Amino acid sequence: MRARLTETPIREPLTERLKRPPTEQVEVHWLGQAGFVIDIAGMRLVIDPYLSDSLAAKYRNTARPHVRMMPAPVLPNEIFHVDLVLCTHAHTDHMDPGTLPLLLATNPGARLIAPRAVAAQAMERSGAQGDRLTLARAGEPISPAMGIEIMPTRAAHEMLEADADGNHRFLGYAIRTEGNCIWHSGDCIPFDGLEDEVRQLRPDVALLPVNGRRPELSQNGVPGNFSLHEAITVARHVGAADLIAHHYGLFDFNTERPEIIDAEIAATTGLGLHRARTDILYTLQNEQPAFRCTARPCS
Repeated sequence: MRARLTETPIREPLTERLKRPPTEQVEVHWLGQAGFVIDIAGMRLVIDPYLSDSLAAKYRNTARPHVRMMPAPVLPNEIFHVDLVLCTHAHTDHMDPGTLPLLLATNPGARLIAPRAVAAQAMERSGAQGDRLTLARAGEPISPAMGIEIMPTRAAHEMLEADADGNHRFLGYAIRTEGNCIWHSGDCIPFDGLEDEVRQLRPDVALLPVNGRRPELSQNGVPGNFSLHEAITVARHVGAADLIAHHYGLFDFNTERPEIIDAEIAATTGLGLHRARTDILYTLQNEQPAFRCTARPCS
């Protein structure tokens, strides 16, 4: 039997839950957009947190003012016991200068993982450097602690891009333990080789964006992502048992309607399809061990 994701309504403020340290149970909280808190193997990971209004300030009085459709469920200084912060790429809603410094200051033992190709932006926006910053390269595993591995995967947003040294600018991360694997694709569209690459990692859960692509946005420098149907197809092909659909509901010019996702949930069989919600706790029940981590230490 595969490990499967269950949903439980949160009966207390998320701030209260995140004051408590993580347990060995695998728990996932959505922070909005592509942001998640993942408790796994006794560690707390935060991926792509956008918990400020830095984009609204940047784009005020423009055609796309980036006004939030939903408030941040927590503030950066309200997430405690963080071991790792992961950024998939340098777009501000994934690598936010309004979130990262305060989050890292609140958690002085936390380290930041970011793509090697955007090292300068990661240092500038977070203040992390030295042993607090780990630079990731697709296909090279990182082991931050015994029994857990972070495997960076390639992402195309909307194309594969690499620097002169072959370091990809857009990444996903597969978070692997002896018993489970959660794959966050980063911002991504389908590309040749993606499914074969990720299938080998045996993900139980895929965290995939579903806001799709719009030519009028792409032509004006706003790249897109998987459509909802593409995300479902990718999740099935990589062998995931569950998919959490995210990257919607934050900016009105680049989203998917919740009712569209909910209708697809009702129609989908064989795959556990979930709409990311801030009032739901997602728990992965560990059924059987599938992997033993042998990766190199974090460096």
